[in-house]
Amino acid sequence: MSPRRPNWSEAKRKALANLEQITEKEDAAITADALNDDDNPPADDLIRRRGRPLSANPKQAIKLRIDPDVVEHFKAEGPGWQSRMNKALRRAAGL
Repeated sequence: MSPRRPNWSEAKRKALANLEQITEKEDAAITADALNDDDNPPADDLIRRRGRPLSANPKQAIKLRIDPDVVEHFKAEGPGWQSRMNKALRRAAGL
């Protein structure tokens, strides 16, 4: 293997083998030291979630069979047709 490209599968195998040898006490000490290191923030703080932010009132995904002409009516008005259909259903239900 080239000195420029490490063998990641071998590195992973070695890391997992070493991980099996670590005791619970050692793992707790390593974790505590890592959390107290200002130069080593938890990875959760570094990872940015992709997509839309979580809604306080999320929609429920369902499978619903609608007549094609009804779907075309809402789609013909352009983007946002699902929200308009939801609004029409809420009005029809008296919500």
